Amino acid sequence: MLHIREPRTLKTPAGGHSLSISDITADAAELPSFDGHERVWCGRDERRGLTAIVAIHDTTLGPALGGTRIWPHESFEAAVTDALRLSRGMTYKSAVAGLPLGGGKAVIVADAKTQKTPALLTAYAEMLTALEGQFITAEDVGMTLADADFLRERAPNVVGTSKGGSGNPSPFTAEGVFLGIKKALKHRNGSARLSGIRVAVQGLGSVGWSLCEKLSREDADLIVTDLDAMRVEKARRAFGATAIAADEVVAAEAEVFAPCALGGVISQETLRSLKSGIVAGSANNQLARHEDARLLMERGVLYAPDYVINAGGLINVAAELSPLGYDPEAVMARLGKIPTVLGEIFARAEAQKRPTNDIAAEIAMERIRR
Repeated sequence: MLHIREPRTLKTPAGGHSLSISDITADAAELPSFDGHERVWCGRDERRGLTAIVAIHDTTLGPALGGTRIWPHESFEAAVTDALRLSRGMTYKSAVAGLPLGGGKAVIVADAKTQKTPALLTAYAEMLTALEGQFITAEDVGMTLADADFLRERAPNVVGTSKGGSGNPSPFTAEGVFLGIKKALKHRNGSARLSGIRVAVQGLGSVGWSLCEKLSREDADLIVTDLDAMRVEKARRAFGATAIAADEVVAAEAEVFAPCALGGVISQETLRSLKSGIVAGSANNQLARHEDARLLMERGVLYAPDYVINAGGLINVAAELSPLGYDPEAVMARLGKIPTVLGEIFARAEAQKRPTNDIAAEIAMERIRR
């Protein structure tokens, strides 16, 4: 259990609210997922229902940017661990994509369907403002474009909005994953053809749905699952997809497994039933442990490192911060480099007989050290 010591509290906006923001870096350092993080903040406002963690991993390349996830974690420690792992992934994602940004992530402990209220989001906006630009955020699981717009009206450091921003980043994430899947097929089969290729998509949120649209247009055979049965039925009708139970998707008879939900889906336990030869999806932290990539390699499974293939959304919102202004053509050009980077990772991993995520991390650290 993570215990919070006497906090260092930031000055918070006036207004009579009970928002407090505490520096919990020393406490977070006791967790296994801590990786030299620069700062970890906890924001609390009991009256408005806010418990939020903002983790800043590394700002060597630039200011920390990462999405805000709204999720009902089973414990405070689990929420902090999630923020630590996700923020580290954002550092690597920015570095591999060649962006002048550092890694950060926020987690709000709440059920997005029942506990996400205007009061909670207002309290979180006040937290973002109080951090004085240390963290720039955008959408993630549980946060919609409307939520981002709401925050943007109250805090300056929000991107991926329809008002003053480039809009929902999910289609750009899906485009990068789509291009990455084709690159993986090309590397594995010698052809990027999707017609007749079975792809099992886990998660039909904004990114998963957009990915299914792209795959369907090229006649891929879709197998889908989601915790929301209505989404599954909608996909079955829209794409002629085959529905499968959530706990059976890893074992689906498919050439490609595309995790597009939460992380930790690839583990020692699930690997035993994995039948796909390629793992390539949008979810962050797809591996339960870093070492699981070696198990994938030993089983002959080609793994597209998550923070490489799913960088499209980050690339898009990062373009909003350019001093030259948002340039959609430049965004698409940078998105088109995702398959190139994956190709380099696949080739180096094969030549050196090393897991692909080790190669990806190596590339990221090379760029950070430079």
